[in-house]
Amino acid sequence: MKNLPTALAELLESFFHHRLPNQRNASPLTIASYRDALRLMILFASERAGREPCHLSVKDLDRDVVLGFLDHLERRRHVCVRTRNARLTAIRSFFHHVAASDPASLGIARRVLDVPLKRCDSAIVRHLSRRELAVLIDSPDPRTPRGRRDRALLLFLSRTGARVSEALDVDASDLTLDRPRQVLLHGKGRKQRMVPLADDLAKALENLLRERGVGRHDPCPLFVGVHGERLTRFGATHVLRRALAAASERMPELGRKRVSPHVLRHSLAMMLLQSGVDLLTIQAWLGHAQVETTHRYAEADVEMMRRGLDRAGVSAKQGPRFRPKDAVLRLLERT
Repeated sequence: MKNLPTALAELLESFFHHRLPNQRNASPLTIASYRDALRLMILFASERAGREPCHLSVKDLDRDVVLGFLDHLERRRHVCVRTRNARLTAIRSFFHHVAASDPASLGIARRVLDVPLKRCDSAIVRHLSRRELAVLIDSPDPRTPRGRRDRALLLFLSRTGARVSEALDVDASDLTLDRPRQVLLHGKGRKQRMVPLADDLAKALENLLRERGVGRHDPCPLFVGVHGERLTRFGATHVLRRALAAASERMPELGRKRVSPHVLRHSLAMMLLQSGVDLLTIQAWLGHAQVETTHRYAEADVEMMRRGLDRAGVSAKQGPRFRPKDAVLRLLERT
C-alpha cells in the first residue's frame, strides 16, 4: 500500500486504520470484508488500466470502473446479487471517506455513491426437519476426538442458532454450564446476546472441555482444529460436509439438499416458530436487527399456513364469478 500514489495510499490507510476501527468502531470481520472488496476492485482497475496497482490513483476508480467491476463479479466470478451488493456497500463506504477527506476527488466520489444497489429475489428459507437434523447431528463418530468435536459443533449451531462466525468466536469463558445454562455470543455490529443452552448441548460442551483439559473460565477457543488453533469458517464447513456425507448413507434425501451452517440456524428458527414462540423472542434469540428479517420464517412455514387454512374452514368450492353491470367496469374487466 505504501507504493500506491500518495493520495490513494493515504486514503486507503486512513480508511482502514482510522475511519473503520476508530470512527465507525467496525468489527474485525467487517474490516476484513471491506478489505477484500477493495482489493478485488483495485486488481480489476489495474487490469483495465493496464498499469500496476501501485500506479493507480483515485481517478482510476471512477463510476465506470465500479460498474464494470460489479458486472465482472456477476458474470465472471458468478457471485449472487446479495454478494454484489455487499461489495458495493464496502465501495460506497470507502468513497464516503474519499468525499470527506479529499475535496479534489469529491466529483468522482459523488458519482460512485450514486451507483444503486441491485434488487434481488427473496429466496425461500431452507431448513431441515427435526428428523433430518437428528440424523445429521448423530453422524460423526463418537469414538474419536474429532467425531466428538464435530458433534458438539453441529449441536451448538443447531441448538443456539448462532451464525458460524459467532460459534467459532466463543471461548470457554463465554459459557455458563451451571444453571441457568447459557452462552454469550458476540454478534454482528459488536452486539452481544445471551442464548440458553439445551441440556444435551451443555453436556457435550462440558465433555469437550474436560477432554481437552480446559477450565470453564479459561479464555480459550471452544472449537479448535487438530493443532489446537481456533477452528476457521472453512474448517466448520468441512465438518458439516463430512457429517452430511455420513448422514446421507442413512438418509439419502439429505445428500440431495444444499446444507450450510446457516441452514442449521434457519432450522432452529423454524422449530421455535412451529413450537409457538413469538417472532420478537426469535428475533432476540437470533440477533436480528429488524423483526422483518425474522418474519421470513413465518412466510416460509407452509405447514402453518395449511393449518391456518383448515382452521379457517376455507372450501375448495368457488362461488359464482362477479360480473359487473356497469359499462365502464365491463371495459376494465376486459382490459
